[in-house]
Amino acid sequence: MAEAETDTLLGVERSARGKRWLLREADERAVLNLMQQHGLSEPVARALTVRGVSSEAVPGFLEPRLREQLPDPSSLTDMDGAVARVVGAIEAGERIAIFGDYDVDGATSAALLLRFLEALGVSARLYVPDRQREGYGPNAEALKLLRGEGANLVITVDCGVSAHEALEEAQSVGLDSIVLDHHAAEARLPPAVAVVNPNRWDDESGLGQLAAVGVTYLFLVALNRALRKAGWYESQGRAAPDLLGLLDLVALGTVCDVVPLTGLNRAFVAQGLKVLAGRRNEGLRALCDVAGVAERPGGYHLGFLLGPRVNAGGRIGESHLGAELLSAADPARCRALAERLDGYNQERRAIEAEVLEAADAAYQESGAPRDLIFVAGQGWHPGVIGIVAGRLKERYDLPAIVVTQDADGLGKGSGRSVPGVDLGAAVIAARQAGLLVNGGGHAMAAGLTVADDKLAELEQVLRARIGARLAEIAYRPALSIDACLSLAAAQGNLVQALESVAPFGAGNPEPRFAFAQVKTFSADIVGTQHVRAVFGDDSGARLRAIAFRALETPLGERLLARSGRPLHVAGRLRADAWRGGDAVQLQIDDVADCGLS
Repeated sequence: MAEAETDTLLGVERSARGKRWLLREADERAVLNLMQQHGLSEPVARALTVRGVSSEAVPGFLEPRLREQLPDPSSLTDMDGAVARVVGAIEAGERIAIFGDYDVDGATSAALLLRFLEALGVSARLYVPDRQREGYGPNAEALKLLRGEGANLVITVDCGVSAHEALEEAQSVGLDSIVLDHHAAEARLPPAVAVVNPNRWDDESGLGQLAAVGVTYLFLVALNRALRKAGWYESQGRAAPDLLGLLDLVALGTVCDVVPLTGLNRAFVAQGLKVLAGRRNEGLRALCDVAGVAERPGGYHLGFLLGPRVNAGGRIGESHLGAELLSAADPARCRALAERLDGYNQERRAIEAEVLEAADAAYQESGAPRDLIFVAGQGWHPGVIGIVAGRLKERYDLPAIVVTQDADGLGKGSGRSVPGVDLGAAVIAARQAGLLVNGGGHAMAAGLTVADDKLAELEQVLRARIGARLAEIAYRPALSIDACLSLAAAQGNLVQALESVAPFGAGNPEPRFAFAQVKTFSADIVGTQHVRAVFGDDSGARLRAIAFRALETPLGERLLARSGRPLHVAGRLRADAWRGGDAVQLQIDDVADCGLS
């Protein structure tokens, strides 16, 4: 939804992070209407109004019900064909392989299928490619290996829609394939029994915002329906799998793939968090334990505590660990897998910091136009380049692509985009133009493989395309703010009231507030990268705050300077878990000088 925004808030044209501050404009009559008709507090009514939630949609938004949001899975093109092939494989006792991706969306998608099939008494072979040795998606060698092991059918999850050559090879050796994906698709599809992807050009389901795990869940809903209709459960004396009990995996994959948390996705996450709170999945239970998640989980825990640990195996360790953990049932094994992933995650942080420093320096030294961050380096760890691209995008508010070059003359790249710039489409166009060995993605993220001798031309083509798009939309980095508050208003009851608008994420951003002309009473470094502060005003109100990963950035430098001049501060209010009770902490997003002496 495009937000209506007024002139710069508090006159901030260029903050410490180089952004304009814009107020999300709310129709005051609509706010009052929501307050009166639904008994909402003013902050909640305002948050809903600026997010475009109508009065009629309020009940479904605040209490999203999956039953009301769930579409007929058959609305997805090729769904019925995919289901029929798998039903046939189950009835005939064929060997099924699951080919997954190494990120959270791929791991949760694979785990969904594995757990569902296990409940049917069907043992499926999991295959997740090694990121460094095999790269992304199906490859001919792996598929021939699966066929040699006796697999009759391979189901690819969160990958496969661009794997034309690999799936042609599978077809030639007698291995049927089904693709469950959500990445941008070309008009020409790979040879498969079925390609279920809401982002196919000929798909009219309107479900293009789903992550792969959402597509996979709908496939299981359809498969379960078909097995019931065929009388399979009765003939086998088995109960149907608990599909609702799998929603914790759907929530994790949906949040971590940063798809819009609206409509069906919002229902998936809201219901999945309830399932996760029950800790019925032994893998997720162990993961929560090693991550220190003791409280009721929310979107933050999925995206910033659990997700990175699932990802760590694929980034720098063993790519199959995430899916194995999420599909395992033995508590001792789950604990061991979770601890291995936690260790890989700690190692990943150190590697990420090193590559980020090098990539940022390369960008600074390049003197490139402010349209696209495109940096390449020899030997950068391929497992962290996606995170580093995301960090650079956050730091400079520009699309970013980070490429690591190997000794064989190939570069593997990962990119992250800004709203309004479809990076996946740009990468696919570059592949179709012969500039890439492989590449694809979706609007906000993409991956690619490029020969070193094509690197300069690729940068030129992408920079021209993306620069033109940024100019077309008149892109200027901005920070959207819901409202200005006094420090005294930053209370626990406000945080509790806003929790009804959660889960937060893409498409439903967490409310952000500005505090005008506050004084910095203290500021110090916490850990290795964070800056902690205490703000106050003349009324005596105080607010604790923290800026994550702000050290050695203009934001951190401004906080630590404590020049004595007041600041405008913007951020999100959170319950302070360390102090407990109704204590509140501000997570700082930005600061700006007031221009006052």
